[in-house]
Amino acid sequence: MELKISNPHYDMLGGADAVKRLVERFYEIMDTDSEALGIRRLHPENLDSSREKLFMFLSGWLGGPQLYVEKHGHPKLRQRHLPFPIGASERDQWMRCMERALIETGVEEKLRAQLTASFFKTADFLRNKEEA
Repeated sequence: MELKISNPHYDMLGGADAVKRLVERFYEIMDTDSEALGIRRLHPENLDSSREKLFMFLSGWLGGPQLYVEKHGHPKLRQRHLPFPIGASERDQWMRCMERALIETGVEEKLRAQLTASFFKTADFLRNKEEA
């Protein structure tokens, strides 16, 4: 029997199409916002693979189909992000892009607040560089 973690955010957000819009807007912001230059530099020039992986991850993380797990196995977020220097600045840049994407894609305020809190916990968990 498969254990299914209950997370209604996927459906509340609007399913696959809404997650895809959120990811697209997130990367558009990251690619054009000068205040996100630090995290943009951590990504490849072509963001297609990054878009696909974030979409697949968020699908499952938000309570929808476990696309990332099906294709790549357990996310192992911290381990997969270790090659990239992530501190408070990078966390905050990532959050800035995601918060804007949530607003600009029309995510309802209460859901946006819940997702922002969850995203922050995850982004903060990924910090791996010493702060000055």
